[in-house]
Amino acid sequence: MEQPILGIHHVTAIASDPQRNLNFYTEVLGLRLVKRTVNFDDPGTYHLYFGDEVGSPGTILTFFPWVLAAPGSPGVGQVTVTSFSVPDGSLDYWERRLLAAGTPAERSGKRFDEEVLTLADPDGLKLELIAHSEITVDRAWKGASVPAEHAIQGFYSVTLCEQGYESTVEVLETMGFRKVAEQGNRFRFDVGEGGTGARADVLCPSEAPYGRIAVGSVHHVAWRVVDNNSQQSWRRRLVNEHLNVTPVLDRCYFRSVYFREPGGVLFELATDPPGFAIDEPAERLGETLKLPPWLEPHRKEIEHALPPIQLRRPPQDQKRGKSSP
Repeated sequence: MEQPILGIHHVTAIASDPQRNLNFYTEVLGLRLVKRTVNFDDPGTYHLYFGDEVGSPGTILTFFPWVLAAPGSPGVGQVTVTSFSVPDGSLDYWERRLLAAGTPAERSGKRFDEEVLTLADPDGLKLELIAHSEITVDRAWKGASVPAEHAIQGFYSVTLCEQGYESTVEVLETMGFRKVAEQGNRFRFDVGEGGTGARADVLCPSEAPYGRIAVGSVHHVAWRVVDNNSQQSWRRRLVNEHLNVTPVLDRCYFRSVYFREPGGVLFELATDPPGFAIDEPAERLGETLKLPPWLEPHRKEIEHALPPIQLRRPPQDQKRGKSSP
């Protein structure tokens, strides 16, 4: 019997300008850059990881910055919205903060009795902040300029945009998801123990076009498995369900397998260990470029190909504890 899938491990999306991406997620949203590395399959491209203080599974939003790529378009076969969890009563603060930073944000009304604030990052990636009272662990970066009482606390959910319903749901149910609510053409599924970070909404719009994955799009969503043995067990289970699953790939900070669910969304199963502190101290995460052992001999060429980026520290008087935006 497989150990249950625990929820979202990370979401990977595509950006354009890496410095602009870095500034927005660290300075506006208050996430920490926990790893500065490269796309192992395309080492001329950064792979930037943002998360909580240590990059805990369930908090990690990552980016491939494709500097010269065209914008993508949202639609069927994609994760069209990535939703973060914030403490109950925080949306007024976030609305003021985002507007002050020049980021349009709007209240989207109630969904399943949740208050939702919708925004887009500088590349057009659609995000949501969902305020609720289920938060039990402080997962925020202590060095951020966002006050503790309003800080992002990891993921809340992802939205899968699908043309159909049954085939995708069959795979979700194989993975241990169960339907817990529906509202119009939106169907909510929980996995593991459920709750924040363990949710997927299946959205079935009647006439949505197929999406194009490029700048401003989600590349894939990864789901958490506890260890290598659990991952191998899940891989066998999915192969037995006639899904085309990759071999296990070493991503240094976790191990991964990938497959597409029937609606076209790329899924990953990623292990919780070993985490981001295996190649640099926790207090120095994200400060320097880290490469896997097989790319280290090519460091000079890789560094020459990558555009320079600089991590700016928030001023001391803007660090956590101040409630102004």
